[in-house]
Amino acid sequence: MNKNTILGFVFIFLILIGYSWYMAPSEEVMKKQAAEARMNDSIQKVQIKEAVRADSIRKSQQAISKVQDSISAQTVVSDSSLNAQVLRKFGDFAGVSHGENKTYIIENEKIKLKINTKGGIISYAEIKNYRTYDTLPLVLFNSETAMMSFLLNDQQVETKDLYFEPVVKSGVALQDSVYLEGDAKYTFAMRIYPSDASGALDKSRFMEFEYTFKGNDYMVDYHLNMQGMSNVVAPGLNDIPLFWTMQMISKEKDPAQEMKQTAVYYRYLGEDVKNLTETNVDDADELETKVQWISFKQQFFSVALISKNSFAKAKIKQSGDELNLDPKFMKNLYAEISVPLASSSDFQSIPMQMYMGPNKYKVLKTYEFELERQIPLGWGFFLLHWINRFAVIPVFDFLSSFGWNYGIIILVLTILLKIFLFPIAYKTYMSSAKMRVLKPEVDEIGGKFPKKEDALKKQQATMALYKKAGVNPMAGCIPMLLQMPILFALFKFFPAAIELRQQGFLWADDLSTYDAIVSWSAQIPILSNVYGNHVSLFTVLMTISTIFYTKINNDMMSSSQQLPGMKTMMYLMPLMFLGFFNNYASGLSYYYFLANVITFAQMYAMRMFVNETAIHAKIQENKKKPVKKSKFQEKLEEMAKQKGLNQK
Repeated sequence: MNKNTILGFVFIFLILIGYSWYMAPSEEVMKKQAAEARMNDSIQKVQIKEAVRADSIRKSQQAISKVQDSISAQTVVSDSSLNAQVLRKFGDFAGVSHGENKTYIIENEKIKLKINTKGGIISYAEIKNYRTYDTLPLVLFNSETAMMSFLLNDQQVETKDLYFEPVVKSGVALQDSVYLEGDAKYTFAMRIYPSDASGALDKSRFMEFEYTFKGNDYMVDYHLNMQGMSNVVAPGLNDIPLFWTMQMISKEKDPAQEMKQTAVYYRYLGEDVKNLTETNVDDADELETKVQWISFKQQFFSVALISKNSFAKAKIKQSGDELNLDPKFMKNLYAEISVPLASSSDFQSIPMQMYMGPNKYKVLKTYEFELERQIPLGWGFFLLHWINRFAVIPVFDFLSSFGWNYGIIILVLTILLKIFLFPIAYKTYMSSAKMRVLKPEVDEIGGKFPKKEDALKKQQATMALYKKAGVNPMAGCIPMLLQMPILFALFKFFPAAIELRQQGFLWADDLSTYDAIVSWSAQIPILSNVYGNHVSLFTVLMTISTIFYTKINNDMMSSSQQLPGMKTMMYLMPLMFLGFFNNYASGLSYYYFLANVITFAQMYAMRMFVNETAIHAKIQENKKKPVKKSKFQEKLEEMAKQKGLNQK
């Protein structure tokens, strides 16, 4: 080992020692770390105690459950064996106030459902072909986030507290798990019985929730059936109250945008679909007349309860929960529904249905209850939803059938729309070309009337020139106005299209939400509230292309006729949209960007093939012709002439 090698090792050793000394935490930091360690130890001890306590509670509950199971195994229960408190609370239903809470699973090609014997309701709904943004199974609701319960009588007995007996009415024999395919059907019921005078369960009388499941369907038939229960269930009443509540948990990348599209939707019988205000966290309403359905709707999924006749009335409500620390929690949705009864009948069956699935237009449209009106397609203005329903959606579905990437589908859709709108674009361009060739003469008129007080004379002379040349200065605006409904329709369509959900293209991992290329967690005043904590690249490209389009359009058009400040406003508008679209669906920004690029290509192509010298010559020919008066102008002159004669 030579001298240089030894010196090298020495220097490396000294550097390591110096680095360790420099990076060593200060005494204050070490004290802070020690305090944090002690705190973590305390928290860990508390967590261990809580775990032990939870385990004790679980074991106690298991012991209680075993006792209850042994009790429920007896089909005849005497008054003496029932606890007096249970009798007072549950009355005729004391015999079914205890039992085993067992779960039955029914699934088909689209959904997986669970039904519990306690409460007899669907306690879990999972949509199979979809996932949450964080790749978890897409669960619409479970027993912790949703509850549906009937109030049976004035003793405040609810079905959620009672234990039902499973009954198979058609299909395969009773099994813990059933899978349905194709056209297969399975009718499964949950039934409770009242007690007779001796305390035994009277199985000649019952109340049941009857479910009919089908393969390959999101809809479940749901009947409330009652046999000989008129004196037990809602005695003397015309309807039975149904309480339904659900915590709406985010399933998308952007919970803030998702919450703005989460609300209670409903439809009065034979009327249009309405909803509580989506952008409000807290809202409520009382539906005083016949209601066909009520739906708890999220951005891309919904759960709807439908009456095949109608519900008598309902109270609906949505609210937030300030104490809930779950960042994915959005709103609590609630409905109190009055289900009408046929009081004169010993047996009655109240037909209902439950939809648990995606907000996809083609799917919802098949059920003929106008559930598709939950999808925001521009229902407030007939042209918007007509364009989306009869043009955009059919073309979009047709292109989707080829199995292409949705980025390519949007590109092809944009090209097709631009081809369809080309005659309007061509007419707009020709109008601007005529205005351009007349600009020197318009400027000459401006030179003749330089004073502000001559503004009216200047305008009259300019309009006379346009009329003599056969040019309509508004001809370019009208074609642009004809395009506006299509632009607004697509503005509604792209953020609502579930087909774009979790579909990636280029750098965007989900075309139904923003495509962040840069993100930050720090809350920057004003910027974070207005713009957000990320940069969406498609929105930036859309903004840049819009500014270029504005500049090119201004250069090609005569700017002398623009109102003061209009030119500046035209450049400010894209910058304002930059903040708005930054949190919007990237598929929409991508479409607008493509539309701008194709418009550039169309403008340059028309500029190459349109001969403005020939246009100028044609205008000069028009100026030599006598100006033809319109019928309206002739009528005005005739009226003025008659007025003058009368005065004379």
